[in-house]
Amino acid sequence: MALGRAGYDCALAVSFRESDPAILADARRRGCRLIDVASLGREVSLVSDMVALYRLVRLIAAARPQIVHTHTSKAGFVGRLAAWIARVPAVIHQPHGHVFYGYWGRLRTAVYTALERLAAAWCDRIITLTERGTEEHLARRIGRRSQFVTVPSGVPTQQLRASAPPRQVARARLGIPPRAYVVVGLGRFVPVKGFDLLVEALPRLRDGVPSARLLLVGEGPERAALERRAVELGVADCLHVTSVIRDVLEYLAAADVLAAPSRNEGMGRALVEAMALGIPAVGAAVGGIPAVIVDGECGRLVPPEDPTALAQALVELGRDELLRRKLGEVAIGRAEAFSTAVADAKMRAVYETLAREKGLS
Repeated sequence: MALGRAGYDCALAVSFRESDPAILADARRRGCRLIDVASLGREVSLVSDMVALYRLVRLIAAARPQIVHTHTSKAGFVGRLAAWIARVPAVIHQPHGHVFYGYWGRLRTAVYTALERLAAAWCDRIITLTERGTEEHLARRIGRRSQFVTVPSGVPTQQLRASAPPRQVARARLGIPPRAYVVVGLGRFVPVKGFDLLVEALPRLRDGVPSARLLLVGEGPERAALERRAVELGVADCLHVTSVIRDVLEYLAAADVLAAPSRNEGMGRALVEAMALGIPAVGAAVGGIPAVIVDGECGRLVPPEDPTALAQALVELGRDELLRRKLGEVAIGRAEAFSTAVADAKMRAVYETLAREKGLS
């Protein structure tokens, strides 16, 4: 951890039950102390959330940290409230995106936006993944501009390139024909990721590029619906779905294009991972995606909720290997703006600036 190397003593309070065991193991290996707050769940639950708040207030009061750094919308609200109650000198919040559209109906979204507006008063810094994320917060009167700092979700770009197998090797391992045009979608199978739009685009994609294959890599409750819709559209033979998500590098290495038709996206980590390997991306113009994909230079941007435009962009790239190569070469350099090295340096600067402002030692 960059903060640990910089001399910060870090502890991580999470629900072990709802955390990825691999991430917890990696945190332990890096010397981070882990604290289980079992009641801190993903979904809103008044009783569990009050228990989590009580537990966090007691933990903070006992440890007396100088800085509390919260993550995500739900845990971030509870954590910021706990830090405010415990009178922590400095508080940083990192939402990893936002909940302003693409998730729920108008009323629930309005309630959560109002809560974010309230919680912004309890912290000193709000870290967004892209500048566009900052603007989306400010447009909804959340926080003050002086609170915001942009720090990307760091991607180990050099490590990815060093570890990725050659494309033909990856395809051979996955049983993909060498000359197939492979579009990969990577993420949770939930509505906000828009993979249903990708499946809707698949008939037009196959008509335009007969060798096209769509490979969806992830897990989630929408998997069965996606596969069922492909059958209804008559393109089930072109769709391959896998729940292997721990080591996605082989799937990315096998791809010609990465597709991200999201309805909301903080930054799009998968976009950066693909671009770091020289794979152009097609993404919906929502959230932080336009901050990652420079349209026409390292990929294509398409309107959200538009499977026709999505198919057209994918067909264009499928028919023009030279264009894919050109966009991919630019994508490699573009990905470096979102690398681990850049993110680590920016995050350390946030801590050091805040420590100076607060007179922390």
